[in-house]
Parts: sequence; C-alpha cells; structure tokens
Amino acid sequence: MPQKKILVTSALPYANGAIHLGHLVEYIQTDIWVRFQKMRGEEVHYVCADDTHGTPIMLRAEKEGLTPEQLIARVYEEHTRDFAGFHVAFDNYYTTNSPETQALANDIYLKLAAAGLVEVRSVEQFYDPVKEMFLPDRFIKGECPKCGAKDQYGDSCEVCGSAYTPTDLINPYSVVSGAKPVRRSSDHYFFRLSDTRCQEFLKRWTRSGTLQPEAANKLDEWFHQGLADWDISRDAPYFGFEIPNAPGKYFYVWLDAPIGYLGSFKNLAARKGLDFDAWTKAPVDGDDGIEMVHFIGKDILYFHALFWPAELEMAGYRTPSKVFAHGFLTVNGEKMSKSRGTFITAESYLKLGLNPEWLRYYYAAKLGPTMEDIDLNLDDFVARVNADLVGKFVNIASRTAGFVVKRFGGRLVGVDHPMLAEVRGAATGIAALYEEREYGKAIREIMRLTDLANQYVDQQKPWDLARQGGAEARLHEVASIAVNLFRLLALYLKPVLPQLAADVEGFLGVAPLAWSDAARLLPEGHAINTYRHLMTRVEPKQIEALVAANRESLHPAPAAPAPAHSQQRHAEAKVHAEEKHAKPAAEAPATQAPTISIDEFGKIELRVARIAKAEHVEGAEKLLKLTLDLGGETRTVFAGIKSAYDPAALEGRLTVMVANLAPRKMKFGLSEGMVLAASGDQGPGIFLVAPDSGAQPGMRVK
Repeated sequence: MPQKKILVTSALPYANGAIHLGHLVEYIQTDIWVRFQKMRGEEVHYVCADDTHGTPIMLRAEKEGLTPEQLIARVYEEHTRDFAGFHVAFDNYYTTNSPETQALANDIYLKLAAAGLVEVRSVEQFYDPVKEMFLPDRFIKGECPKCGAKDQYGDSCEVCGSAYTPTDLINPYSVVSGAKPVRRSSDHYFFRLSDTRCQEFLKRWTRSGTLQPEAANKLDEWFHQGLADWDISRDAPYFGFEIPNAPGKYFYVWLDAPIGYLGSFKNLAARKGLDFDAWTKAPVDGDDGIEMVHFIGKDILYFHALFWPAELEMAGYRTPSKVFAHGFLTVNGEKMSKSRGTFITAESYLKLGLNPEWLRYYYAAKLGPTMEDIDLNLDDFVARVNADLVGKFVNIASRTAGFVVKRFGGRLVGVDHPMLAEVRGAATGIAALYEEREYGKAIREIMRLTDLANQYVDQQKPWDLARQGGAEARLHEVASIAVNLFRLLALYLKPVLPQLAADVEGFLGVAPLAWSDAARLLPEGHAINTYRHLMTRVEPKQIEALVAANRESLHPAPAAPAPAHSQQRHAEAKVHAEEKHAKPAAEAPATQAPTISIDEFGKIELRVARIAKAEHVEGAEKLLKLTLDLGGETRTVFAGIKSAYDPAALEGRLTVMVANLAPRKMKFGLSEGMVLAASGDQGPGIFLVAPDSGAQPGMRVK
C-alpha cells in the first residue's frame, strides 16, 4: 500500500489566554491520531500556530503596557511550554503574525476579488468616541431590549437568551472606555458566500464524506436558513494585516486565522524542502493522494465548514479532506468553573507534578468520533488511571521482569503461546479504531487484552515457580511470555502514552516501536534491562490541590471587564460560533422535606444492583439505558446521568435502585425502577449511590 501524505492541523489557540484542560481535549485527540499514523509509516506533517490578531489582543497589550508583538511573543512561549508538557508533538508550531500568512492572505483575497466574490458595503456600527475605534459586539454592553437586564453584551442576553444587534441595546456603553458609543458608518468588505458558485460547491462538499454526519446535518440547517455574506474587514485601529489596496482596512481575524494553517506549513516546507504548492494547491488531475485534515471544536464548525472551504475552492487551493469536530469538556458534569476550581490550566496541572499521561489516557478512554461532549469526572479519573495503568498495565512488568533479570541474566527465552497470538492478532482491529478516532473503544480493547495478560500471570504464579525446585525452565518461559505481552500492549498504547512507551522501549532495550512490530516477538536471547517503576498512582490529595489552586472567589468582577471568552475560542466569534459561560449563581440553601414515618419509608424497596450493561440512548440528551442485575433478576432502567458518566465506566459497578417503583413507559422504552444518585442544586455534578465493598446484587438496603 502506498505511503499516505497527510497535512494535519488543530485549531489555533488565541494568543490572549492560558491553555486549559478544555483546550487540551483537541490537541491530545489530534496528537494521538498523528502519532498513530506515523507509527504506521505514513508521511504526516502536524502544524499549528497561535492566532494572534484582533481587537482583544490590541487592547490587552495596551492595558499591560506592551506592544501587541511583545504580548503575543510572551504568550507563544507559554503555549509552547504547555503543549510540550503534555507531549503534543507539533512538527511546526508558528504564529499567524508571519510574513508567510500575510502573503497567503493577500493572495487568497486578491483571487476572490478578481473572481467578483468581494463586495464593498456601507455598514453602521457603534463607535467609541474616546478610544476612537469601532466596537466589536462583545465590547459593547447595555440593557437587554427584550427583558431589560443590565450589563448585557451587544449580541445576546445571558438572562433571557435573546439575540439582537448592538444597536438594539438600551443605554449602551463601551466596555473599553465606559463612554456612550455613537453610530457611525464605514465601508466594509464582504466575501460573497451567497454567490451561487459558493453555494453549489458547498452543497457538494459538505455531503462528500468530509464531515461527520451530525456536522453535515447542521450545515443543512444553515443552508435552509440561507447563507449570508461574510464581513471580512475591520477598521483601524486594529492589530492585523492591512487589506491590499484598502488603506485603513484590516482583515478580520477569522479571515487570516485559518490561513495560518497554510502559513505554518509554508514555514515548515521551506525548512524541510517540501513542495508547498503540491501540498496546498488544488490538484489539477483529480485526487493526488494528499489529504488535509482539520481537528476542531464544534463551536467553530461554521467557519471551517462554510467560509474556509469556500474561500479555498474559489482561490484555487486544496480544500479539506476531513474536518473532525469534537465536543466540549465538562468537569464533574458541569461547565468548567473558576469558582469551583474546575477551570484548570495546563500550567497548574504540570506545576503540581501531575503526570500529563494520566490526562492523555483518561481523555482517550472517553473520546469517540462524534461531536458529543466529554466529562472529566475527577473521582473517576483517579480510579480509572490507577486501576488501568498502574493496577493492570504496569503491573504485568513489575510482577515478572525481575525474574528474567535476577534468574536469567536479563535474557529472554524464545516463546510461543496462544495468548501471544491473540494479542498480536488484535493489531489490525485496534489500528482501525485509532484510524476512525474511536479511542474509547481502542482503550477498552487494549484493557481487555491487559486483563487476559494479568490472568495468565495470576494462573501461572511465577513467584511460586521461583520457590520450586526444578521449575527454572518453566519460570523462564512464563516470565518471557509476560514480557512479550507487555511489549505488545505498550505498542498499542504508544499513541496515547508516548513517554511511558519510550520508557518501556528503554527498559526492553528495543528501538522505537512501530505498528508493524506487532507482527514479531522478542527473539531468543534478547536482553532486557533492570525494571524500574514506570508510573505512580494518582493520589486524591493531588486532585484536591489542583482544584484548590484553580479556585477563584465569587467576589463581583470590576466594572468594564475584558470580554468573556468562549470555552474554546476568542471573544470576537459571533453568537453562532461561541459557547458562553453563564454568570455563577449563588447556591440556594437546602430545603427540608416533610417528615415521614418509618412505616412509610419501609414501603420503599431498595436493593443493590450490578450495572451489567450501560448504553447511550439515541435521541436522548440526558439518558443512559442501564441493564441491572439484581442477583438473578434483570431490570431495565433509564437514568438521567449521561452528563456525568461514560457508559463504559459504569459496567460492572454496584449501585442502589428503587426496586418496587411502578414501571414507567417512556418514549425510549419501559423503565423498571430508579437508580439512586446524589446532586446539588448548583452542582458540582451527579454521583451514583454505591454500597460498600462486599455487598452483592439483590441485597435489600434498609
């Protein structure tokens, strides 16, 4: 099979804030996919850059007494430090404030203009007479025209949810200076997305298999609403690139930001001697085998699946082969919160000494190919990492490698065993799961094989063999089989755990593991090194310290704050492209329920149940379908716990259910009871009630 050629990008982080664990979902997801492709021998170039232009950058730099260039240089160092700390291995991490990106932006714009796809129109906007600048929507506040709520942004109300234009606000004021803005007209440049050429192309492209089905369906909604032309210009003062032949007019940051993908790759191509035009220009004779793959958050799908491919197509550039959109991150079932300490920065995680591969593994175990949100449940994080990586995976080597070194001079014996054949044979299936970004399924399969390996060690009891006379040959064989199993599992986990894999390679004395190595075992006489502990357990106190380090007080914010950012992207994105954070609300005091008698309580039959199976419910936003084992009897229950739990993490757990609740017929099926869970009115999440160890399914709770 010919070698693939793939240009891979992650969305550009805005150079106006720290990298946090929500951002890292995307970069870890991308990095795993890239590492897997490289392990298979494909030619892959993974590029990214800081998104550096726009009003927020300009104003923050001014506030800190810096030039915009000084600010973005400082943030660049912070971002690259944090990405490296989590083993995100870009082939090039660059900046959009570069000569390469400017040249490409000019080229694309001029080609669009020559094709009649740029139009100049007069636009009336709010203008700050003190700062002498036009104000983006999120830099204007006032009273909501629908409900009258004060201090609402210029595009939508966080109280009643209404959307409107800034000029609809009552008593508006500038967030920048506090002055009352005035209306002023200005000429703006528009990319004519409504042109039939763009619309016909997009309708073909969005249904070509480039997008996930749910993303393509979302695009259909936007097509039905009608595609509006895109304002691609901003007026001075503005930190960005000036539009050719338009003094005082600058490219809107969303115009040159995705072009930054190409700018970063052009910088890399010049250093590595790659043919930039062959990789980025539209192929002349159909498919040339080169792919361009974007990983993005679902909040910026509008830009990456409409404007970006349209401008590339109309300017003669290669359009994306795949756009993979992912969901947002919640923590303990809730949006990330500074007050609860769950808006966790990458820097704080690393500074407190937490292993970055703990997080990489946990995200991988949760991630799939859809746009569904994932939850970082901190208790589950501790339990899963400790159980899977320390209790299962590392445990194989820690229990067996010492025998090889101490008894047999570190030399392995040549081995063959049906279990080795099964684990080697799993390589094709696991590869397919990585390819399709089914990381959660890949992890479950690898852990299934890890369980088999541990069962083998438990059954063979090498520690007993070591005490028996005449069992040396058998001990050598058992330990060698276990080491070979460990090597194969390390190979499968390498895209997720690159540093641990490198440590395993050093311990085993092997070259960097490639995917094709799954077809081979370590040969007779291969020498391994002394085993050193490969991973420590997560301690709950480490998580407590992490949350404490990221907690902020709920004191009111100062007047005229900087604009709120979306969870993933920057403040200038329009309302359809950003996820807003609601203001924290004070928790209401718990109310006392009416008392009941012991006889009334006795009518409730509570029983211990084992979750035999947990499944997503198609079409349900909050429900999981649970199959419960009550010790010989099986019940089906629909539980509203989807935001807090990954189904795969629930299977096998014990919980408590109301067993004599009347069955309820629901849209999705018959619910035959209720599981018990704890939650607060304002968070921090949903927690299943579980019995102490030793309880058995079917036991009565009383």
